[in-house]
Amino acid sequence: MFLFDFFRSFLPLHNPIGFGAADFLLFLIAALLCLFTIAWRRAGQYAAIFAERTTWCMLLLAALPVVLRLALLAGHPVPTPDIYDEFGHIFVADTLRHFRLANPPLRYPQFFETFFILQQPTYSAIYPIGQGLALAIGWTLFGTPWAGVVLSTAGFCALCYWMLRGWTTAGWALVGGLLAVAEFGPLCEWMNTYWGGAFIALGGCLVFGALPRLSSAPRTRDAVLLALGLAINWLTRPYESLFLFLAVIVWFLPAVRIPDQLRRLGKVAPEVALILGTAFAISLFQNKAVTGSWTTMPESLSQYEYGVPASLTFQADPVPHRQLTAQQALDYRMQMGFRSHPETLITYLERLEYRVRYYRFFYFAPLYVALFAFLGCLRQYRYLWVAGTCLLFALGTNFFPAFQLHYVAACTCLFVLISVAGLQQVQRFSPAAARLILFLCAAQFLFWYTIHFYDGTNLAISMEPYETWDNLNYRNPERRIYVRNQLDAIKGDLLIFVRYYPQHVFQDEWVYNRADINSSRIIYARDLGPEENQKLIAEYPDRTVLLLEPDFRPPRITSYE
Repeated sequence: MFLFDFFRSFLPLHNPIGFGAADFLLFLIAALLCLFTIAWRRAGQYAAIFAERTTWCMLLLAALPVVLRLALLAGHPVPTPDIYDEFGHIFVADTLRHFRLANPPLRYPQFFETFFILQQPTYSAIYPIGQGLALAIGWTLFGTPWAGVVLSTAGFCALCYWMLRGWTTAGWALVGGLLAVAEFGPLCEWMNTYWGGAFIALGGCLVFGALPRLSSAPRTRDAVLLALGLAINWLTRPYESLFLFLAVIVWFLPAVRIPDQLRRLGKVAPEVALILGTAFAISLFQNKAVTGSWTTMPESLSQYEYGVPASLTFQADPVPHRQLTAQQALDYRMQMGFRSHPETLITYLERLEYRVRYYRFFYFAPLYVALFAFLGCLRQYRYLWVAGTCLLFALGTNFFPAFQLHYVAACTCLFVLISVAGLQQVQRFSPAAARLILFLCAAQFLFWYTIHFYDGTNLAISMEPYETWDNLNYRNPERRIYVRNQLDAIKGDLLIFVRYYPQHVFQDEWVYNRADINSSRIIYARDLGPEENQKLIAEYPDRTVLLLEPDFRPPRITSYE
């Protein structure tokens, strides 16, 4: 294309118009600022009218991240799972699609040992069903578990606007919804992996959107939405949901001193109790189905059998994974934060200080100005409560040795609220400054979205290494895609033994199977030696037997001898 002749080189003497990289950046900022100023004046009044139409705004905000991500499929196809957590959630989804909470144990479990999948007493993943339920719904409706990720993102962006309508004006709620699309939409890690995040954030929107509505005029609908949000978080992240329950209790403490308000809240309490009771019952039934005990969670049983996931006490010495050497088990303990001595306050504070950088994920860089301006809102109790809730999640999750962004996903809409409230504070002093911050956020999103839309061009290749906090799958696991393409070309049912080199990195696991393993076209099994392997070959006599050696570059697939 003639347009991209200008971008074939960033050296001034090799560029048709003599521009260098800095010239292009300044030109782009100037052009976008002019367009933004013109559009703000002409479209501002229409946007204010549109913002009052709740249903249409929610439909728009739900559709935007979906359409924008689907438009990138040519260069960035449906994400391929790569991390064991992703496979675990997909396994839960697959189990639910068979209308069960657990799978019967396998005849030869030693071949199928893998991360976060129990073999005894049942063949089941260790995760709660929340994220798996979202994946299962999308998988059933559209034939791919990624559809559940996309639907969760769409629901979160729409509900973020609904939540903000309970806290601020319609216009600013629409601004917040658009910020949610830009920050957590097509380029976000949560939309391009299967770990979760958007589904938990969706539940947070229901909780934090219902609270101000219940305080002003308690209604059954809002009570039901509050309970659904709490149930989603309980069924997805039980530990972090305890902080959510505590935050809700603190929110309603002032109502204790107002008898009339307390009576009105009491009228909608039965609906909340019914929904939460159902969620707790589901957890108990899952515990019973997976572990055989009503009170033993699958994660607890995994820690007892394998030593993973990491303990919250920091003092347990985990039992090495059955497939790990002593040194590998020690390496894993160090990685996950296990210590031979009790946790100290200094260690806790050092870890808290280190994790501050992760919260950049929830804010575009220009929004840090609004973040500081938000401090002026803390004179109001409700905004002080918002800050306290975010701090509660930060302190509570800091007890866990590992940290992932979705641990605090329930607060995502609160982070958006903080941005919006801070921008309102900035606007009181200088409307132009608030518009400039929004312009820079829009410019950042549009710039990187355009880069990914034209993936593979010289411009994209030059700029992608400097992208921060986005996680579109241009870093897709090429080896897994290569193996999948090779196996798709082989007809019939397959039994594949996976053989690792002695220097293999044990986290790079390849033995992942479906919930109904016997009906799967491809079965992956550990290579346990010729004598042991014959047991499994005899179990599946009609399958073509192959050997996969993933440590080759590229991975090698050969006939099993």
